[in-house]
Amino acid sequence: MTQFQDLGLLPELQTALADKNYVEATAIQTQAIPVVLSGKDLMASAQTGTGKTAAFVLPILQRLKASGATRAANRTQVLIITPTRELAAQIYENVLAYSKYLDIRAAVVFGGVNINPQMKTLRGGVDILVATPGRLLDLVGQNAVKLDQVSIFVLDEADRMLDMGFIPDVKRIQGKLPARRHNLMFSATFSDPIRKLAKTMLTDPVEIDVAPRNTTAQNIQQVVHPVDKKSKTQLLIHLIRSEGWRQVLVFSRTKHGANKLVKELLKAGIQSDAIHGNKSQGARTRALSGFKDGLIDILVATDIAARGIDIAALPRVVNFDLPNVPEDYVHRIGRTARAGSSGAAVSLVAADEFKQLRDIERLILKPIERVEVEGFEPGHQVPESGSIPSRPRTNPRQGAPARQGGRNQSGRARAARPKSAGNSHGNTQGASDQSSGNRADGNRADGNRADGNRADGNRADGNVRTAPPKKPSSNRTRSFSPSGRGRPAVNGNR
Repeated sequence: MTQFQDLGLLPELQTALADKNYVEATAIQTQAIPVVLSGKDLMASAQTGTGKTAAFVLPILQRLKASGATRAANRTQVLIITPTRELAAQIYENVLAYSKYLDIRAAVVFGGVNINPQMKTLRGGVDILVATPGRLLDLVGQNAVKLDQVSIFVLDEADRMLDMGFIPDVKRIQGKLPARRHNLMFSATFSDPIRKLAKTMLTDPVEIDVAPRNTTAQNIQQVVHPVDKKSKTQLLIHLIRSEGWRQVLVFSRTKHGANKLVKELLKAGIQSDAIHGNKSQGARTRALSGFKDGLIDILVATDIAARGIDIAALPRVVNFDLPNVPEDYVHRIGRTARAGSSGAAVSLVAADEFKQLRDIERLILKPIERVEVEGFEPGHQVPESGSIPSRPRTNPRQGAPARQGGRNQSGRARAARPKSAGNSHGNTQGASDQSSGNRADGNRADGNRADGNRADGNRADGNVRTAPPKKPSSNRTRSFSPSGRGRPAVNGNR
């Protein structure tokens, strides 16, 4: 493994990394940091949990110090665009941590809070602005920030931007940037639409792909528990109690389903909470903070709301509902087994989810072990999946020899009964539900955003968060801190 000290980083950055006990660089960091330092455009793909944020934040900080550029009122030198509030907050926290020993001023921008304090903060100018698209455009429209001095532009989670319908906003933002600038694009996959977007944004980019497309980490143990839909909640409660599960991230397909599941878990005496687009920013922050601090054992989330969750040691992910889009399965289970640690992915699958299960297995190129839990054997059997195609065809979701994966996750489970590819049965929901109209989180991503509803007349996906006010400006908006502890959102002379 490459060590950070071998990448030519400034002593101040190495000290900040040492404070976090970071010594060895990941694959994406090893490859991306020299490219960013060189000033070349970059198109990079890496799995969730591989240290992607540090791969661009560290070299950007080094280039900022080397440039010696002065801050200008209502302007920023670096613009980082990301699709969700939680992810924006996480990137901002990383900027603060890595710039600890540098004179860097940063702010983060997203929705659900009062816009006025943020406008005030931007008046003095910042070095780095982290933003979601909607509120950034609101701020630009009110002349609170101008983008004519941006020298480095980062588009993070480009694939999710596409899924959530933000690409028109991204293109509007691009149109306001200087023609001559350094561009970095990060995406979980290099799909054809992403490559098309890259052509409009990047100039002769260096391309880095540190993981095969649509693969799951080898250190994630995957298992499917076939179960009738009506028995899913009781099975989950049984597994939590019998296995002593703590700090489990549970995925629900809908916001209503997430709320209903939390209600049942609380009735069973299991500390739980939910995050999704209908939750206020304050509620989402409290839930995430409580989960990270161990006050909440089970966090139930929709796909979009969970995108920005970054927990170093998340032992287990549960798919209460399988996603309609098989790629989302890869993103979901990638929340565990981060930075080389091991993890488990448990899926509770009913007969009417067979199509989703089959599509997932074809995407990841292997069957997932099926284990029936004693006392929860399904009356409606999940059909066998049959053989996985041995080599890719026209659809990249098909391919490669089938390999048996996973192991028994339940101490009371019967012996595994691997099953394989037959015919589709039952009611299924296709990937069309994930189009720009109906999202997994239940809202259209453009307009009434999947990340939440509007607050203070501004887009809820993109309000800025800079220095939070001491008091909420209204009953509808509250200041937000990623840590949940009221941490200032502006890093001044540090």
